Amino acid sequence: MPSRRAQKVAQAVREVVSMAILTELKDPRVRDVTVTYVEVSGDLRHAKVHVSVMGEEAKQQLSLRGLRSAAGFLQSKLASRIDTRYTPRLDFILDQGVKKSIAIAQILDRVLPGPPEPEGAEGDEDHQTPEQPLSTAEPAQVPLEASGPEADQAQDAEGGRPPAP
Repeated sequence: MPSRRAQKVAQAVREVVSMAILTELKDPRVRDVTVTYVEVSGDLRHAKVHVSVMGEEAKQQLSLRGLRSAAGFLQSKLASRIDTRYTPRLDFILDQGVKKSIAIAQILDRVLPGPPEPEGAEGDEDHQTPEQPLSTAEPAQVPLEASGPEADQAQDAEGGRPPAP
C-alpha cells in the first residue's frame, strides 16, 4: 500500500497532468484523453499515468504516442506546480478498464434475463381494468378569496391570515 505522501503526490500529478493535457497541450494526436489514475513509486521518482482514450485501437495508440512525446513538456508543467526534490518521470499507460467494463455489461445483457415485468402488464386481453365512468356532476364550488381592506379585517377577526403566495 502506498504511503500517504505518495498518494498525495499521485493526486497532484493527476490534477496537473489532466489540466495540462486539456488546456495547454497543442498536439493534434492527443484527443479524447482522460487521466483515470496515477501510480507513484515509493521514492516519488516515477509515475505511471493511466489514461483512457475514447475511439478505436488506432486512435488510442496514436494518442498514446502523442502523450509519450509530450512527456517532457508535461513534466516541466508538473515541476513548476509541485514542490518535491525530484520531479516524477511520467510513463503513460493505456487503461482498458472502461472498454472491459462495457464488454462485460454487453455479455451480461446477453446472458442474464431482462427485468421482470410488473403484474398485469403481460398483455392479457381478458384481464383489463374497468374504466371509470365520466363524472357528470358539476365541480365543487370554491369560494374566491376576497381582497381589500374589508377582507383583511375579516381575516384578522377570524384569527389569522393565509400564508403569503
